[in-house]
Amino acid sequence: MPKKFIKRYLPDHEKIRGHKHLQIFGSLLHDPNLWHLNRRSVVGAVTVGLFSAWIPVPFQMVIAAAIAIPARVNLPVSVALVWVTNPLTMPPLYYFAYKVGTWVLQMPSRPFHFELTFQWLAEELGTVWHPFLLGCAIQGVLSAAVGNLLMRGLWRVHIIRYVQRRRRAAARRARMEPRE
Repeated sequence: MPKKFIKRYLPDHEKIRGHKHLQIFGSLLHDPNLWHLNRRSVVGAVTVGLFSAWIPVPFQMVIAAAIAIPARVNLPVSVALVWVTNPLTMPPLYYFAYKVGTWVLQMPSRPFHFELTFQWLAEELGTVWHPFLLGCAIQGVLSAAVGNLLMRGLWRVHIIRYVQRRRRAAARRARMEPRE
């Protein structure tokens, strides 16, 4: 996948290093491998980011960073991809994860109405947590695997096209040069 395209949309690494929630990683953020854009680093970051996006806890960015640092994959890409599950997409995605969990466990799905209160969390979440977490785990693994394969394929296609363009340009230059 083109470095220029990815670099254009990534925040500056100094801005990420200065993020208040990522300060817990201290000097680990100074590893240059966390900031490189190469096939291995970006493909791994996509995998980490998409998996972390399905972990249903606050501060998914910190979890993605905690996985990306020892894996030595691109930190900004990992952290950015957790925003696949944002406040707008969470309800349908997590409901889908719940449905996947009930399907795998062969349980009937219960209708429920979500409320962001401690009372709802204490009462309702206790009845749906098992299929919900199983569905999130399944979706996390599947999303990470599909993202990994898709990114590998896109990167490969980009490299093939790049090599073909260079070969065509070299052939044009060879035709234009005067022969001795």
